[in-house]
Amino acid sequence: TEQQKRQLLETPDVSERLTMLIAWTKDHLAEAEVSDKIAGDVREGMEKNQREFLLRQQLAAIRKELGEDEPDGADDYRTRVEAAELPTAVREAALREVGRLERASDQSPESGWIRTWLDTVLELPWNTKTADSTDVVAARQVLDADHHGLEDVKDRIVEYLAIRSRRAARGLEVVGGRGSGAVMALVGPPGVGKTSLGESVARALGRKFVRVALGGVRDEAEIRGHRRTYVGALPGRIVRAINEAGSMNPVILLDEIDKVGSDYRGDPSAALLEVLDPAQNHTFRDHYLEIDLDLSDVVFLATANVIETIPQALLDGMGLVTLDGYTEEDKIAIARDHLLGRQLELAALTPDEVTITDAALREIAANYTHEPGVRQLQRLLAKALRKAATKLAAGQAESALVIDVSNLRDYLGRPRFTPEAHERTSVPGVSTGLAVTGMGGDVLFIEANAVEGPSTGSGRGGLTLTGQLGDVMKESAQIALSYVRAHADQLGITDRALLDRQIHIHVPAGAVPKDGPSAGLTMVTALTSLALGRPVRSDVGMTGEVTLNGRVLPIGGVKQKLLAAQRAGLTTVFLPKRNEPDLDDVPADVLEAIDVRLTTDVAELVQSAIEGSAGTTQAAVAA
Repeated sequence: TEQQKRQLLETPDVSERLTMLIAWTKDHLAEAEVSDKIAGDVREGMEKNQREFLLRQQLAAIRKELGEDEPDGADDYRTRVEAAELPTAVREAALREVGRLERASDQSPESGWIRTWLDTVLELPWNTKTADSTDVVAARQVLDADHHGLEDVKDRIVEYLAIRSRRAARGLEVVGGRGSGAVMALVGPPGVGKTSLGESVARALGRKFVRVALGGVRDEAEIRGHRRTYVGALPGRIVRAINEAGSMNPVILLDEIDKVGSDYRGDPSAALLEVLDPAQNHTFRDHYLEIDLDLSDVVFLATANVIETIPQALLDGMGLVTLDGYTEEDKIAIARDHLLGRQLELAALTPDEVTITDAALREIAANYTHEPGVRQLQRLLAKALRKAATKLAAGQAESALVIDVSNLRDYLGRPRFTPEAHERTSVPGVSTGLAVTGMGGDVLFIEANAVEGPSTGSGRGGLTLTGQLGDVMKESAQIALSYVRAHADQLGITDRALLDRQIHIHVPAGAVPKDGPSAGLTMVTALTSLALGRPVRSDVGMTGEVTLNGRVLPIGGVKQKLLAAQRAGLTTVFLPKRNEPDLDDVPADVLEAIDVRLTTDVAELVQSAIEGSAGTTQAAVAA
């Protein structure tokens, strides 16, 4: 530089001048070396990019000549979008993304996201729909052939099909921008056929079937999808189900909707509100697509074991159909018509080689299983046929095998369940109640006893409760004891001293949590039986909520409770009078086997339920 030249001339000492020149030369050489390195790196990178571009162009040309693949450039996507049959709004959004792809570099990550999004949009069956079957009779025959019973669900599907065909005939397939889809919730214990019913419904309607398992889903993005900005983003399960079905009007089974959870990632059940609301799902918007998707023609079937864990807002948008379980006759018919043939095929047997009599099926259903569904029955049939196949393979049977009641123990062992109501209620203070669990209806025994203990301030003993009772059930026990003490004369109790002692109420089994108000009636009966010293009739079961004035209030789960009473061998069941309309849903053979007595007053019920009561005859006459 000029300054360095001037400095050099102003330095008279030759040695100092040479030292200065050498230092400046080293700096210059270092700068030149760095510049050359940078220039070389840039030149090498440009050559690499040019070489890759040239090779990719050559590879695309070779593939095009061989017909192996189509080029995936922006021009190709524009052609595909213009040729596809897309709704107007979807086409406009796709063309906007194609424009962004044309402006983006091939090496840009954004171009990869855009290509994936365009592929997803072009794969969806926007204008593809399957034609529904219009033959109502044939659809009912399909449903009857696949499942025994379940009349409520079958009626609902046939009604939907009939209305759908009438709307199509009058040009009303789409009204107000909405199709004629349906949203139903099938609620019932395990093993009653909820999941398999979905595929049967799809066959009856002539539609595609897709199952979406929701058990354990905790991320809201599983339903609505992820934003495109995330690496590896995908659309939600609903969009993927539509894509898998290949039509816009499939039957989608949302399995185990009551098992959906929530955490810091969101609440999937809240996202399902839009999916399952007929007033909103014609404009469902997935986070990944960001385009309105019409779900109004889809038939949604949601399955659940209990409705208590389903949010009320979500439940309100669905038509509730309750599957309460099968009677003994239903189980025998299902085993004979559906299960037995399937298990014979799995065991490589024929009906000529092994025969299971109806009496054996009845014995299995009554004394080897204790469930509302048929899964355990199916497992027992499989076990019996495995043993029969083993005997045939080992040459232990010379002719066809017949499994009857007489030799059933050889195949299945001893019966697991025997009626125990007579044994449990043979002593005073024990009564038989009816309850509903996630596994269906069940029999509940309530035991009461009086023990010596410290008195309260009023001079009366307290109340001890065991059996893992919930708060509502604890309050029912307190109400029952207060009622019995206050109405001892009306109940025929002459010795009040027993009621003034420490009362202990136990509800077996102790390891099973219990709650609800419907055991109040059973507790009053158990306490009265204890005070009178007379046992409760062993053939009697009861359920109902009791007030302090002795009124019997209605309860839920009547059908499941009566089915449980029939399985337990009870012949008389007391129900609240206000539950009389629920008897319309109970199978006729159950009502024939059980004497259902409707009551509004506890005192009348107790007189009829306890053995040897003076008022038994009067109560019967009054009834």
